[in-house]
Amino acid sequence: MSFNMYVPTRILFGVGELNNLHTQKMPGKRAMIVISTGKSARANGYLARTEEQLKLAGIETAVFDRVEANPLKSTVMAGGAFAKENGCDFIVALGGGSCIDAAKAIAVMAANDGDYWDYIPSGSGKGKPVENKPLPIVAITTTAGTGSETDPGTVITNVEKHEKTGFVHVDLFPVLAIVDPEIMLTVPPKYTAYQGFDALFHSVEGYVSNGVNLMSDMYAITAIENISRNLAIAVKDGLDIDAREKVAFGSTLSGLVMSVGRCTSQHSLEHAMSAYHQELPHGAGLIMISKVYFTHLIDKHVCDDRFVRMAKAMGMEDAKEPMDFITILAKLQEDCGVADLNMSDYGIRPEEFETMAKNAKDTMGFLFTCDRSELSVDECVAIYRESYK
Repeated sequence: MSFNMYVPTRILFGVGELNNLHTQKMPGKRAMIVISTGKSARANGYLARTEEQLKLAGIETAVFDRVEANPLKSTVMAGGAFAKENGCDFIVALGGGSCIDAAKAIAVMAANDGDYWDYIPSGSGKGKPVENKPLPIVAITTTAGTGSETDPGTVITNVEKHEKTGFVHVDLFPVLAIVDPEIMLTVPPKYTAYQGFDALFHSVEGYVSNGVNLMSDMYAITAIENISRNLAIAVKDGLDIDAREKVAFGSTLSGLVMSVGRCTSQHSLEHAMSAYHQELPHGAGLIMISKVYFTHLIDKHVCDDRFVRMAKAMGMEDAKEPMDFITILAKLQEDCGVADLNMSDYGIRPEEFETMAKNAKDTMGFLFTCDRSELSVDECVAIYRESYK
């Protein structure tokens, strides 16, 4: 029954909460606003609204608009230099998980010297301690996906090394998170689905990992229920604010799952895929391997009762067998229009499978230790192969 929980992030959740940003205590006087390379933050008015809120709070701002869908180490280094050059003393991440993750890594490099990979403890990273406290972070999430607004982790890609890996540091918990479903209404259906499944799998993995506890279970099963029962509605009608709110709630809880529980190797396997194929959306990659990955766990009988419980939470009240989870998962993917995603469409080739499997084990091996039955390289290759189309 034991667990260790520390989540120091203040969370403002609900429709219209962006309008309350100016009422919150700010962790500095000059903010670096981190947004993506896309047009949505500006086109939808979210950047202007955020700048106005910060102005009302007496905060000066500088905008850094260079974050990719899978943020790169080079962008992190450029962001750290930008923060120093502009005298920023805290960071406002305005966007999805990529922006928030990039902002966290930038916060490290804005306060420390050297290369970001100096501090990465896995793969080719040097594992050096972070000597200076990272800049404080305010996270305003415009998507319901990663839950990065409530956890202390970040995932960045080093293209030179083909390494996409996580970094966790207690000072990377955002001091403030705003989760406002109103600013998620403009997310296109395809990305609503990709992001929603990412959030769902954080909790599914957390529920079947070897690090479960009463607290992580409470968050995970509630997240699974809220996301799975509302995601298809949000995909089909992006303006359904009730569905958006429930998916956003589930995503927020999934961030908390990662703070008090663990993800599993499914995430490692996907990170290896997008480490070699930068254009592959993280959520899409997870969807591609999910049915085969979780079927493998079911075949191992690692926690049959938990798969039945998840199937019931997802709407199959009469679920009796672990494979009922795969049945309801497949139906959800069909209902969201993402059941036929192809690895080949992103340039992934079967001859890469062993390389990716070894990369996953070398670069994010720590998630494999969170599995109830640790995967071998051959088993990873088999999951890729059976998922391939």
